[in-house]
Amino acid sequence: MDDLIALAGKVVALESLAGRRIVTAESCTGGLIAACLTAVAGASAVVERGYVTYSNQAKEQDLGVAPGILAVHGAVSAETAAAMALGALNRSPAERALAVTGIAGPGGGSSEKPVGLVYLAMACRGAGAPQVECHRFAGDRTAVRRATVRRALEILLG
Repeated sequence: MDDLIALAGKVVALESLAGRRIVTAESCTGGLIAACLTAVAGASAVVERGYVTYSNQAKEQDLGVAPGILAVHGAVSAETAAAMALGALNRSPAERALAVTGIAGPGGGSSEKPVGLVYLAMACRGAGAPQVECHRFAGDRTAVRRATVRRALEILLG
C-alpha cells in the first residue's frame, strides 16, 4: 500500500499546486482511491469528497446515473463509468472527477465481462465528455483493486 500512497502524494502535490480539487466515484475499489489520497498530509486542500456507489441503486441515487444506462450497458461499462464521473462532478464543486467500476472477483465475471474488467473515467469541469479507459487487470481481487487504484492515480497525474 505504501507504493500507492506515495503515488497519491504526487497527485496531492500536483493538484495542490494547480489549485484543483478532486471528487471520486468508486464502485469496485470501495473507497480505496479516496483512502490513498487522504492518507497524504495536505489532502484536505485537494480531496473535495468521495462517493462509494457499490450498488446500482447508489449509482442512480447518489450520482444520477440513468437507470437506462445501467439496464442497457450494465454497471461495468464505459457508459456507466462516464455517467458516474459526470454525476460526481455535477454534485460537487471539484474541478476533476475520477470514477471506477469493474469486476474485482473472484466471482461475478462472465465471458462478456470477465473478472478483472475495469472502466475508469475522468471528467473535468468545462472539458466536455469524460475520458474513459478500459482495462483487464490480472490477479486476485486484491491485485485487481490495487491495479485499478494505481491506474486511477496515474490518470490524475496526467
